[in-house]
Amino acid sequence: MLMPFCLKAQTGFISVSGKEIIGADGKPFMMRGTNLGNWLMPEGYMFKFNKTNSPRLINEAITELLGPAEATLFWKAYQDTYITAPDIHYLKSIGVNSIRIPFNYRLFTTEDYMGQNDPDRGFVLLDRVIGWCKNEGIYVILDMHAAPAGQTGDNIDDGSGYPFLFKSEASQKLCAEIWKRIAGHYKNETIILGYDLLNEPIATYFDANDLNPSLEPTYKLITAAIRTVDKNHIVILGGAQWDSNFKPFGAPFDSKLVYQFHKYWTPPTKAVIQDYLDFRDKYNVPIYCGETGENRDGWCDTFKNVLEQNHVGWHFWPYKKMDNTRGFVTFDVPANYNQVIEYAEKPRSDFGAIRKAAPANREQIKKALYDFINNSKFENCRVNKGYVGALGFKTD
Repeated sequence: MLMPFCLKAQTGFISVSGKEIIGADGKPFMMRGTNLGNWLMPEGYMFKFNKTNSPRLINEAITELLGPAEATLFWKAYQDTYITAPDIHYLKSIGVNSIRIPFNYRLFTTEDYMGQNDPDRGFVLLDRVIGWCKNEGIYVILDMHAAPAGQTGDNIDDGSGYPFLFKSEASQKLCAEIWKRIAGHYKNETIILGYDLLNEPIATYFDANDLNPSLEPTYKLITAAIRTVDKNHIVILGGAQWDSNFKPFGAPFDSKLVYQFHKYWTPPTKAVIQDYLDFRDKYNVPIYCGETGENRDGWCDTFKNVLEQNHVGWHFWPYKKMDNTRGFVTFDVPANYNQVIEYAEKPRSDFGAIRKAAPANREQIKKALYDFINNSKFENCRVNKGYVGALGFKTD
């Protein structure tokens, strides 16, 4: 049985007071950091795939290429390599004070995911990175990027193409139970800043009038479950329609709520966050930008300044991505990786198509996939100094 995670004591928990997030020292705390995307929640575009874009589809392709036993070994090596202690040490060294960690709910169930089905594997992985963060003094937000039945209705929730979470009481109950289990495990862990309950719920493709009224009640259900075991941590609520719409929210229903928005590919101006600032003023609650970035250095610099001038903390996306200048660090595309991409993009809707798409040299494909893992090691990454500098972090 896993024991609740605990290391050397901090002075206290991050909390809230009015519009401010309050640090353990009793002073306002502005989050400045990044998201560990693609680690515990793989995304196709991070692998340079288009059609093969969710964890389930990525795993199907890799299993078809390597076989199930080797795919399990691949994912174990991937989890042990993509994010390690040197990554966290680097982030601390440049001035990052907090990170957001996306995860899939399946890490806490017996469902097959990334080659395993142990319901405690999520704690093994998170305990490890939280330990590194505690040693470095970097606060952590746990982000359920994929919830039972799917909260978004697109590839990012690893679901079935519709936000079925909001139509299923059983799935909502399971989601609440998983969060309760997570909160019970980490209830005394002060390096955890808070729990981000559902990433980007209810995509714009669906009937908001039908689905949006279920968002806050689902948040209330999950929060109530968390509060039976953990009254210490902040609960973070993302808006509807890709974390962009706060209109489904009423008055705060808990004393430690933070409301989260995401912003991509908009003008880097105060006008694009004005609705959230107005919400903050109306209800006297903190707000925060959980995802933004993947843009030019100048845009990132300008938008970061807009956020900070309006006392809004931020986590830019992503920390690490292959062959990319619009993130903190990057790494090289392996030799022959183009064959992996080609396979992932080919039609594979039946076994005949799978056989037709099969590579001529599986060993070459295997090496390319393991070279992807090796290239992603921090020691083999390069810092995008322009991007890091644009966010106000150290580049030397």
